[in-house]
Amino acid sequence: MTIVALVLCMIIVGGATRLTDSGLSITHWSPIHGVIPPLNAKEWAAEFELYKKIPEYQLQNKGMSLTEFQFIFWWEWAHRLLGRVIGLAFGLPLIVFLAMGYIRKTMAPWLIAMLALGGLQGFIGWWMVSSGLSGDRLDVAAYRLATHLSMAFLLMSLTLWTALNLLAPRKIHEGDPQIAPWAIGFVLLLAFQIMLGAFVAGTDSGMIYNDWPTFDGGWFPKTYAALSPYWRNWVENAATIQFNHRIGAYSIGLCVFLLWLKTRRSKDRSVVAWGQVVALLVLFQIVLGIATLIGYRYWTPPHVNGVLLGISHQGLGAILFTSSMMLMRASIKPRPKAFSVAV
Repeated sequence: MTIVALVLCMIIVGGATRLTDSGLSITHWSPIHGVIPPLNAKEWAAEFELYKKIPEYQLQNKGMSLTEFQFIFWWEWAHRLLGRVIGLAFGLPLIVFLAMGYIRKTMAPWLIAMLALGGLQGFIGWWMVSSGLSGDRLDVAAYRLATHLSMAFLLMSLTLWTALNLLAPRKIHEGDPQIAPWAIGFVLLLAFQIMLGAFVAGTDSGMIYNDWPTFDGGWFPKTYAALSPYWRNWVENAATIQFNHRIGAYSIGLCVFLLWLKTRRSKDRSVVAWGQVVALLVLFQIVLGIATLIGYRYWTPPHVNGVLLGISHQGLGAILFTSSMMLMRASIKPRPKAFSVAV
């Protein structure tokens, strides 16, 4: 559960790093030495000179002060440091517990695989950052950001599921087979919506078309299919990306209402309780999403409240996803025989 909390913090800090345009402030990847930040004026000047060589500085931030650079540097440094902390917090106890024989043999491969996924996430993070360090890009590639965020949610889900199986193994009489397909489908829909949100963040699509409930003064984007071939609109066209995210939110609102109607009649109390929690969180998340969108239109300088709301929107999205996982777990009937942590 500690790892779950750390990954949740990582998702929130990652959102802040993206929304403050801090992700490209550190232009090199040093897994060990990178823990130590610049400690004196000479080291800060050297770090700043490296940043001045990339397109983001030359085309967008040219002339920024050292103090302004330090602000974005600390966000990215904290994001990378937290990733290292998560790796150590998972890896070191795993090695110790394996050596002491505290982990059952059937569980060891599962935990080692999770550690490997965490290492892969570090490589994905650098793969994402490297996409914005050359050419004429001002940001990282949106599809790489979506991959990075999706992996974070996967890691959080796996650690949560494992922790719950250890802390509170399911009993044979628990669950509701009628609710389980709905809960599983809702988790998948929510995962797709989170990926759409990653493309919104990756393309800065939330900072434009800031009217609601209309879209750019109408009800449908005039440039929805402006790019060719058509699939490029889903990953590059800001109008298409934001509109898809809006439609996804409306779809989730409708689905959670139907899911709530079903869960409230369940005989399993935990299913009823988590159904109510998920429904309330979706309501809050939709309101927060609308406020975030409008915030970029009316609040200055420069969109500070919009950034704060955007960070809150991503953090609440992670909490909503974990709550949906809890509902799914509560609704699935456990297997009648041996318990497996990997299931």
